[in-house]
Amino acid sequence: MEKVGLRASTRSVYVTFIFLGIAMASFASRIPQIRDQLGLTPSQLGLMLLAIAAGSVTSLPIAGHLVGRFGSRVMVGTGAVLLGSALAAVAIGYHYGVVPVVIALYVYGLATGAWDVAMNVQAAVVERRLGRSIMPRFHAGYSIGTVAGALAGAGAVKVGVPVTVHVVIACVLVVAAVVPAVRWFVTDEATADAAATEKPRALAAWREPRTLLIGLFVLSFALTEGAGIDWISIALIDDHGTAASTGTLGFALFLAAMTVGRWFGPNLLDRYGRVPVLRMLAVTGLAGLLVFVFGPSTPIAFAGAMLWGLGASLGFPIGMSAAADDPVKAPARVGVVSSIGYCAFLGGPPLIGFLGDHLTVSKGLLAVAMLLVLSFALTPVLREPGRRV
Repeated sequence: MEKVGLRASTRSVYVTFIFLGIAMASFASRIPQIRDQLGLTPSQLGLMLLAIAAGSVTSLPIAGHLVGRFGSRVMVGTGAVLLGSALAAVAIGYHYGVVPVVIALYVYGLATGAWDVAMNVQAAVVERRLGRSIMPRFHAGYSIGTVAGALAGAGAVKVGVPVTVHVVIACVLVVAAVVPAVRWFVTDEATADAAATEKPRALAAWREPRTLLIGLFVLSFALTEGAGIDWISIALIDDHGTAASTGTLGFALFLAAMTVGRWFGPNLLDRYGRVPVLRMLAVTGLAGLLVFVFGPSTPIAFAGAMLWGLGASLGFPIGMSAAADDPVKAPARVGVVSSIGYCAFLGGPPLIGFLGDHLTVSKGLLAVAMLLVLSFALTPVLREPGRRV
């Protein structure tokens, strides 16, 4: 019965990751059309997207405490309903101007932050009970969702489905899938232990050097991933002169490469450990980014996007696993690491948008390269407990 229950919990975690990805990509795939409708420059678009990160950064510092208090089941279910409502508001509000979109994106960020922390805490519990590295495969589920959402978005753009119709349908599907799925979540170990001992102290995690360094590592990879999600289609359309549907396909290729890395990554992690694998991926991501920026043709840019996505694939999920190495302190530490990581989404869009106005969007993406070098240097802090190499 325990094995059956654990299998059901594993499937339910996959569902929550997949449908968060579908929600994100459904919106992201229509960013060019929303931008055109609102008449935004790259820097203005970056500032608008900043609302998402602002919402996430608002919720993340308290998300760990809320998960410890109410459990990941309640937080993911609530987050799904709030996120679906917010994206539906974006899809309707963009017809009326920037202000309703910014408000809705802020709420979307709030929901994403709470859902993300709770989902990763539950995934870490399941990973520990399974006794093997499966966190990247949960994140591969997220990437599968983003690929599905991006391909659906490319198809919707190609056949002329209105943004509002497309995004609202996606939101309904997300809520209908996630809310029933969370009932199979297992009890959060940290919640049970904390209730039996003492109340978690979230502020203490902000004073732990290792937790802060893991957060900085995750920030580097989050910006690498987020820059691709937000700007690859825009860069292909504006700088390479591709059609909107082709730009969206480049975005989908980036996400597909991330999915491959996350699905096959656990085998490499179990064999070689976190540090060597992450160093290899940081180099791969840097090479892909440079090929994308300096590639002379669209096919070469597509190849760069693929390498970029592969390199970005494991940083965030391994960072979550490393933050959750101690199950009792997992909610607080995952909350801290997520809060730091999401600062990439806070500063990334306006930074790249500003550089895009003064250079090009592609050249602006070079800012990501410096953080990939930093992430390479930080990999030792993610070493598994008890592992020497």
